[in-house]
Amino acid sequence: MNVTRFEPWSLINRLHRDLGYLDQISARGFGFGQENGEQTVADWVPAVDIVEEKDRFVLRADLPGVSASDIDISMDKGLLTISGERRPEKTEQAEGLHRVERATGRFYRRFSLPETVDADGIAAKSVNGILEVAIPKQPQVQARRIAVEAS
Repeated sequence: MNVTRFEPWSLINRLHRDLGYLDQISARGFGFGQENGEQTVADWVPAVDIVEEKDRFVLRADLPGVSASDIDISMDKGLLTISGERRPEKTEQAEGLHRVERATGRFYRRFSLPETVDADGIAAKSVNGILEVAIPKQPQVQARRIAVEAS
């Protein structure tokens, strides 16, 4: 039987450390920036659905209020990157309560794709605030059996 030392304060210390980390993240966006004052990469993260179909992958991102010209999609070394910016609406300050709950600013998502995708055939379209990225699969190469000759 192994004897384990019980340290009740270790859980409290870990919780304190994690809460401090969350404060740092909220102070500088989603933690992609540096603490020395550099601009953050992302101010918010869009929700994304990924569906695998027979001949392709389909990625759908919720980007309401983001125009297609403000979205950048790139593919490099098996990583698909979606980034852009949602600009705040110009509103006049009226008397009374003013509340904005929709996130604005830069967004950034990155996805690792399998080697079976056709990077040249990737297509994207944005309709009604939904970005749809179609990622076709390459045809699977069948394994070839090689006969061994006896000498």
